[in-house]
Amino acid sequence: MSLYGALFTGVSSLAANSRALGISSNNIANVNTVGYKASVAQFETLLSRDTPAGSFSTGGVRTETQQRVTTQGLIQNTDSSTDLSISGQGFFAVNKTPTATTGNGDLLYTRAGSFTPDENGNLRNVQGYYLMGWKLDASGNIPTNTSSLSPISLGQLGGTAQATSNVDLTLNLQASTTAVPGYTPGSIAAGTQTPAFQRTIEVYDSQGGVQPVRLAFIKTAANTWSYEAIYDGNAANIGGAANNPVATGTITFDTNGNLLTPATAPNITIPWAAASGLAPQTFALDLGATGPSGGATQFETPSTATPTSIDGAVFGRLAGVTINTEGYVTAVFDNGIQRQVYKVPLATFTNPDGLTALNSNVYRISEESGPVTLNEANVGGAGDITSDGLEASTVDLAKEFTDMITTQRAYSAATRIISTADAMLQEMLSIKR
Repeated sequence: MSLYGALFTGVSSLAANSRALGISSNNIANVNTVGYKASVAQFETLLSRDTPAGSFSTGGVRTETQQRVTTQGLIQNTDSSTDLSISGQGFFAVNKTPTATTGNGDLLYTRAGSFTPDENGNLRNVQGYYLMGWKLDASGNIPTNTSSLSPISLGQLGGTAQATSNVDLTLNLQASTTAVPGYTPGSIAAGTQTPAFQRTIEVYDSQGGVQPVRLAFIKTAANTWSYEAIYDGNAANIGGAANNPVATGTITFDTNGNLLTPATAPNITIPWAAASGLAPQTFALDLGATGPSGGATQFETPSTATPTSIDGAVFGRLAGVTINTEGYVTAVFDNGIQRQVYKVPLATFTNPDGLTALNSNVYRISEESGPVTLNEANVGGAGDITSDGLEASTVDLAKEFTDMITTQRAYSAATRIISTADAMLQEMLSIKR
């Protein structure tokens, strides 16, 4: 090894330790960056040629940056339901613009989950990247093509209403009521027959309107009652009075006063006319189970009918969103309705440490990372999602300060190599004097 070789070795050591200091500095600078993954400086030897046993070759050192993307950061609680963190190996799929994609080419990946709605309601993190997800269909299913992603937008969720589809009725009809022979269905609605008992309930239509439906009961024989469901709103809404009653039926009881029939909840269909702007609506009138198990009864006590539950709701505006551990984005409206509208996928890679790091704490797929797979949360090692929480930086300040001390010492020692080699060269040049 020549003196010049020693000089070059010292220079390579200076360069390698300078880069190592830069890596430590970058880690320290990002100690508070959400989702940041600390990198590690790895030193490796440089030789001018292969060295068999017993020989020596001029060498040096260089530094390579090793990403530790798979290191899990601490989850820190926040007070925002759209702050998201991942416990596992997955990444959020993001895009620089809030446009739908049908492939993975435009996507980038991040663990920085500090998402908030922008002026259009699209969820965007502080780095300016939009969260992408699967838009669910009316049945709550993700797209068949799982590479089809849309920006998760809350701006499209202006409000909603829900039509009544089920009414649970607690009913007792007085056993001593006198039976009326010759009853014909529809005579109560026509006004030619007087019911023994009636009660009006209010149901919701698909546009959030409240509609009155009168349930009228008349005893026609021992343990046998007929009923009519009569729409008491504007008759034009159902195409005229001729369409009333909207439903008729029979209820029977056993000798103990327990419900005998119907065995299943009868359906009541309101035939909304086209002029009302509503489609025909059907709801189930649940009278309870047959037998002595709490269904409709016929006991010697005054008749009563109390709706214990009527589903549906009037129009309500978006009040907020929740995101569960499976990634379902649920819109919560102020009328009590909750609706799943998106699902957040998690991207996984064969070698996450091989991803290409870009500005703003995002990553791009590379040959070393392997292909991307979009998984549902808790599938394929992707991990689960936590809302109201952010993943902290994985930087360990104590380790970084220790690394800086050892790097500084190594750098100082490298300068001694150069100064010593320079002194020896000076001695050599002074020989001929």
